[in-house]
Amino acid sequence: MHTLERVRKGEPLDAALDRSLTGLPDDDRRLAHELAAGVLRAQSSLDARLAPLVPRGWPQVAPALQDLLRLGAYQITGLDRVPAHAAVSTSVALAREVGGQRATGFVNAVLRHVAADPAPERTAPAGESDSTRLAETHSHPEWLVRRWIERFGADATRVLLERNNTRPGLVLQPARAPLDELQKRWEAAGISVVPAPFGAGLATDRTRPGDLPGFAEGDFVVQDPAQALVAWFADLPPDVATYDACAAPGGKTIALGRETRAVVAGDVSRRRAARLSENVRRAGSGREHVVVADALHPPIRSAGAVLLDAPCLGTGTFARHPDARWRVTPEALAALAERQAEMLDAAAAVVEPGGLLVYSTCSLEPEENEFQIDRFIERHPEFRREPGEGFPPTLLSARGDLMILPHRHGMDGAFAARLRRA
Repeated sequence: MHTLERVRKGEPLDAALDRSLTGLPDDDRRLAHELAAGVLRAQSSLDARLAPLVPRGWPQVAPALQDLLRLGAYQITGLDRVPAHAAVSTSVALAREVGGQRATGFVNAVLRHVAADPAPERTAPAGESDSTRLAETHSHPEWLVRRWIERFGADATRVLLERNNTRPGLVLQPARAPLDELQKRWEAAGISVVPAPFGAGLATDRTRPGDLPGFAEGDFVVQDPAQALVAWFADLPPDVATYDACAAPGGKTIALGRETRAVVAGDVSRRRAARLSENVRRAGSGREHVVVADALHPPIRSAGAVLLDAPCLGTGTFARHPDARWRVTPEALAALAERQAEMLDAAAAVVEPGGLLVYSTCSLEPEENEFQIDRFIERHPEFRREPGEGFPPTLLSARGDLMILPHRHGMDGAFAARLRRA
């Protein structure tokens, strides 16, 4: 409950879990993570199940009790290993702490109704739109579902929403050891690994990367295939000095450090820069140099290549970050697009003549992606798109930009454009 309360106040799920679960055994931490992430993935459908059972109206229920009821209902409807009576009993005990004796009777009555009929048949109201139905069924903001239906169609959007509600596994990328060596070592240790989509890493069913052979030595990093493909798509020359403008947590920095002469890796947040430094120390090549720097004010005069992995709405990573879907708004999209444009202008200023500017996001929204690049080229006609050679055509847009879609490619969403300066 403390985790959900922190998420409700705007804290990312991973940070909220770290703060709330200090000192818990690993098994309890895993269950807590599963409960919190599950509630966030199913929030709309849970609310739709609970609301008719609240005579005075769901909005009148205190936020803490709403979270408590969601947790109880999720255990009853979404977890086979938790008996319904145990979920009700635990929730009632917690209700006493949250709202006193009166709250216990209320929670008991509501959850017993849920337990008696955990999966009632849903009757769609007359005239209900596809966006309303899909948004409620799959727990996504309706304004976003409506956009995706207009862009991808209802069937593809349903597949996208279903994927967003699955928990992705770990994908491991080579760092100080080559991929084939890692695969042989892990298979010899009885660790199951399979190639990730498009050969971008190895997927495993393990959940704790620190327990895998080679972690302490920095032989690999954890990174979704989409982000590894962004680094491949950048295709930077080996003799170039690179500026990675928004580098934390460092997966792409480490990949670029293996391929180029040097990487200056900046992040505006000291906390994120500290995490970046830790990852670079563990798995870097020694050619990565971390600085605390604002992408709007680059810490270098010029570079042969600049990577701007811009802050974005993150709509391509909802499977990995189920809390993020409840923070996105049309206003946030507009504000981020404006900020990205400012960052692109600042990055462009330090690209050497003949150099490359690589722009990327983990968003699916065209305002942050292809439209952003179109507007940038209008402002900076000295830059032109230069698609990478030999990249799988299915991952490229008609203009040659990298365009990874979760429902089509089986990984996080990502976008990238290569821009050559005259």
